[in-house]
Amino acid sequence: MDKIRAAISKARADRETLGVPRPRGSKPLPVDAISANWAALPVEQFDANLMRKHRIVSFSRSPESAGIDMMRTRILQQMHDNNWRRLAITSPTAGCGKSTIALNLAVSLSRQPDIRSMLLELDLRRPSLARMLGINPRPVDFTDVLRGKVDFAQNAACYDGNLAVGLNSTKTRNASELLSGAGISDTLSQLDAAYRPDITIFDMPPMLAADDMMAFATQVDCVLIIAATERTSTREIDICEQDLARQTNVMGVVLNECRYMGDEAGYGYYG
Repeated sequence: MDKIRAAISKARADRETLGVPRPRGSKPLPVDAISANWAALPVEQFDANLMRKHRIVSFSRSPESAGIDMMRTRILQQMHDNNWRRLAITSPTAGCGKSTIALNLAVSLSRQPDIRSMLLELDLRRPSLARMLGINPRPVDFTDVLRGKVDFAQNAACYDGNLAVGLNSTKTRNASELLSGAGISDTLSQLDAAYRPDITIFDMPPMLAADDMMAFATQVDCVLIIAATERTSTREIDICEQDLARQTNVMGVVLNECRYMGDEAGYGYYG
């Protein structure tokens, strides 16, 4: 347990200099350099029909997006109160909708112009974000960025000038080895320093499918667990919470795929 605590403390200390994560020994970039880095990212546009097809309801303000927007606000408040910047999203098993939730949350964040956010795809065995966004395969994957082979701008897609998405087109077999590699911390710190996102969301693999999430857990400040109604058991949630709590902060559990909601759950009258 002492070794785990030491690893967590070291990972956080490496990225909490003056409140702006950056590689050890480097100087913070000026604000205009940060803006220039964002402006250099390839620009994409949301396809409304494709968003609806993949249940990404948060691309515009609507009664359907109210639940996601409420979750966004609560997450931002909790992360601000704790000085957290990195959020992992996982699930106990496959099919719980974690990637859909992660993308909905990121798109909801893009509608707040004063917040810069990143969504980085680390479900390396089953990447899906490019398909959901309707983006043609990039010449390089985000895994190439993680390995330090290419610059983030060669892979990223930028929406509305304040949301950057790191994508993969191919599967990665040695995912846990890559995510626990010695250079992963510095690579992520370099991204933080170059783009200074207010929040970075990591779309992670299911917890109980492989050890990828546990291999990466010390790199994030908190984690959100997505459970599916009538699919995820209480025991599976408990196992995930206990294992993750030894590595990082568990923000909470989101129950997805609820078919029956009372009238009190709707906020359409605000529209």
